[in-house]
Amino acid sequence: MTHNPKKKKIEFIGQFLPDISTTATSARFSLALAIPSQSQLQLKAMTALQFQPVEPPSPFLNSSSKPNKTTWKHPPYSPSYCSFRHLPPPLPCSASTPGAEEETPSRNYDSTATNGGRAIDGLVDRRLVVRLAWEKLLRWSRSWRSKNKADVLRRTNKVVVLGGGSFGTAMAAHVASRKSDLEVHLLLRDPSLCESINLHHCNCKYFPQHKLPVNVSATTDPKAALIGADYCFHAVPVQFSSLFLESIADCVDPGLPFISLSKGLELNTLRTMSQIIPKALKNPRQPFVALSGPSFALELMNRLPTAMVVASKDKRLANAAQQLLASSHLRISTSSDVTGVEIAGALKNVLAIAAGIVEGMNLGNNSMAALVAQGCSEIRWLATKMGAKPATITGLSGTGDIMLTCFVSLSRNRTVGVRLGSGESLESILNSMNQVAEGVSTAGAVVALAQKYKVKMPVLTAVARIIDNELTPQKAVLELMSLPQVREPP
Repeated sequence: MTHNPKKKKIEFIGQFLPDISTTATSARFSLALAIPSQSQLQLKAMTALQFQPVEPPSPFLNSSSKPNKTTWKHPPYSPSYCSFRHLPPPLPCSASTPGAEEETPSRNYDSTATNGGRAIDGLVDRRLVVRLAWEKLLRWSRSWRSKNKADVLRRTNKVVVLGGGSFGTAMAAHVASRKSDLEVHLLLRDPSLCESINLHHCNCKYFPQHKLPVNVSATTDPKAALIGADYCFHAVPVQFSSLFLESIADCVDPGLPFISLSKGLELNTLRTMSQIIPKALKNPRQPFVALSGPSFALELMNRLPTAMVVASKDKRLANAAQQLLASSHLRISTSSDVTGVEIAGALKNVLAIAAGIVEGMNLGNNSMAALVAQGCSEIRWLATKMGAKPATITGLSGTGDIMLTCFVSLSRNRTVGVRLGSGESLESILNSMNQVAEGVSTAGAVVALAQKYKVKMPVLTAVARIIDNELTPQKAVLELMSLPQVREPP
C-alpha cells in the first residue's frame, strides 16, 4: 500500500513532559521519521527519558500507541528496563519517502533511510542491547543470591581430607581459607610429611613455595581425624582406595558425606569411586558426591579462577557441597549425573596420554585435533551407554576437563604420553614421577568396559595396547590411520 508523505509528531511525549511548552515541544520533537516503527518507538523512548527523571509507564505495553499491528508483549527497549542517561541525544531524521511501507516492521532500511536513522539504530543495537543483557544478568545474580543464602559453611566445624597428594592438599587449603575457625585435618600415611605440615605449614613434597592456612593440620591417626567431621574429602588414588577405606571403616560415621576428588576406574573390578566407597565402608547408603572439572592443583593453590562440578543423586547434598566450596575464585555447578561426571573424569586421563603421544611424536596440530575429537566421541559413546547424559560429556566435567588435560603441560597423564611418544619406556617414566598418573592404570579398565557395553573405542584401545607394551606408538598411528573410511557417527 502507498501512503502520502506526512510528518508525524511524537504525540505521547507530552504526557512525560508537562513542563515543556507546546512551541518547544514542536520545535524539538516534530521529527520526520523514515525508519521502521520499531526504531521509531525506540527513539521516542530515548527522547522522553532524557527529559524525564521519573520513570514513566512503558508506551510499548499498549498496542494503540504505535502505528503498526505488532503487539509487544515484552518490549525489547522498555524505559522501565534500563537507564539512558549516559547515551548521547538522539539524532533527527529527515522526512519519510512516499511509498514507504510503514506497517511492516523490518530492520532492513530502504535506500531513503537517513544517516541519522542508521546512527540511532546502530547505537541502540551496539550499546543498549548489550547493556540490557548485562543488567538482566546482574539482576538475576542478585535475586538468586538473596533466595539462596548459604548457612552450610557457618554450620560446618570440621573437615577431613584423606590423602596428602597435590589435589588433596590444594583442596584442604581452599576449604580452610573459607573460614578461619574451621578445622581441616589431613589424614596421611607418611609421618615425616605429617610432621612437616604441622611444623612448617607447608607440604614440602608438592607445594614447597606455598604456605598452608594455620587451621590446616595433619595426622596419621584415622580416629582423631574423622571423629566429629562434617565432610570428608577423598583424595586417595583410585587403585589404592579400597584397601585404605577398609582400614579406616570402623572410624567412619555412617552419615558422613564423602566428596570424592579421585578420578579413575578400579582395574580389576571396573568400579568407579561411587561404587568403591560404599563397598569398602560396608555401607551402601554412605552419602556421596563426585567433584570434577578442569582444575590443576597448582592453580587452585594460587587462587586463580576455576570452575568445577559437584554431582550427587541427593540434590540437597550437592547444594550443600556447592555452598561449602564456592568462593570468589572457585565456581561450583551442581549435577545429578554421577555416572557421566565419573566416567568423563576417568576416561579423559587415557585420552590425555594419547594426546601426549601425538605431541611427543611431533605429528602436528591436524592429527592432535583429529585424535582429541575422536577421543571425545568415544568417551561420549561409552558414557551414554552406561546411562550418562550427553550434556554432561560436553560440560565442565567432560569437554572442559578433556581440553585442560590434553593440551596443557601441567597434566601428568599428558606428560606420560609425551615421554612415551619420545621413545622412553613406561617403566622409566613411572619410576621418575612422584605423582600418580591415573590414566596408566585406567586404560586397561576402559577397554574392558568397552567390550562389556559393545562400544568400539579405537583411540583409547590403542593407548591400552601401548601401555601394555604390545604396540609401539609408531605402529599404533599406522594402524589407526589404516582403519576403514566410514561415515562420521552421531
